[in-house]
Amino acid sequence: MQKLFFSLLIGITSFFLSVNGYAQADKQQVSITCVGFYNLENLFDTIIDPDTNKILQDEFTPKGKYRWTSVKYNEKLDNMARVISELGKDVTPDGVAILGVSEVENRLVLEDLVKQEAIKNRNYQIVHYDSPDKRGIDVGLIYNPTYFKNVTSKSFTLKIPEDTAFFTRDQLLVSGELHGENIYIIVSHWPSRRGGEKKSKPKRIAAAQLARSIVDSLQNYNPDAKIFFMGDLNDDPVDISVKGYLKAEGKEELAIDGKLFNPFEDFFKKGIGTLGYNDAWNLFDQIIISSSLLGKDYTTLKFHKAVVFNKPYLKTSEGRFKGYPYRTFSFGEYIGGYSDHFPVYLYLVKNIN
Repeated sequence: MQKLFFSLLIGITSFFLSVNGYAQADKQQVSITCVGFYNLENLFDTIIDPDTNKILQDEFTPKGKYRWTSVKYNEKLDNMARVISELGKDVTPDGVAILGVSEVENRLVLEDLVKQEAIKNRNYQIVHYDSPDKRGIDVGLIYNPTYFKNVTSKSFTLKIPEDTAFFTRDQLLVSGELHGENIYIIVSHWPSRRGGEKKSKPKRIAAAQLARSIVDSLQNYNPDAKIFFMGDLNDDPVDISVKGYLKAEGKEELAIDGKLFNPFEDFFKKGIGTLGYNDAWNLFDQIIISSSLLGKDYTTLKFHKAVVFNKPYLKTSEGRFKGYPYRTFSFGEYIGGYSDHFPVYLYLVKNIN
């Protein structure tokens, strides 16, 4: 497997100087990897799948509610590809190596996405399973095979026994090798707050319990498993589903005894979000990691930095929602934006001397 090498000297870049104890007086060679997540906001094609009966399928057609045409679909694909092409590009020439995604209709839209001009030379591969979600949206994963080798994958369905009419997105588990190291990636899109945050909270707690059970199984198999849990959680880092049930802490020193570390809790506490609602910021999009990715032993992959990618062109430039994500639709009207969520990503570093 090819590796991306960077030769760094002390003082050349502040990026590595912020890693305490990492930079040395002599020349260093390290690999830098970017792992991200992006809610693509209803990435639908224009075709109705006759084998399914999903709420949004009829709406995303030329004659449907959103008057969704091939022109709009292709513009949406181009917009999404532009954003993906820039994730991590400031440090890694090949950009994001692994990207979890949500709100995709099917595998076909991901196949169309990775063929877009801005990213087609990366040869992104796809992991996707159809979910039973009523809206007809799924989660998925795209990855650059130069850096990540997909080994196995599995889809986990969330069921609530007392609510047999409940259907939502599956949680996707992908295992493989990143720069030669075994890692596990869980991609989720937890139940929404539709009907009210309080009323819908038990559904997200159930989703957190499912996610935690997957994490526990991986850690029981290997206590040092390198785990990335990512997704649109429809809850903030400080909510009970994340802190209490998923057991994700905002401080590295608290990520012990199987608990996870959530680098996006600090962003939230500083008022930085990934979406806006009712004149307030939420940070639903998160990447949470196991403690095995923490520390200063850079002979293996280690977490360095988290990023909320909120460049100016991804923001609404005027009006009531100025500064919020520049989305595809506003009050049902197509405005040609990107997504109603900002993407997030992590940098990982590894000393390859």
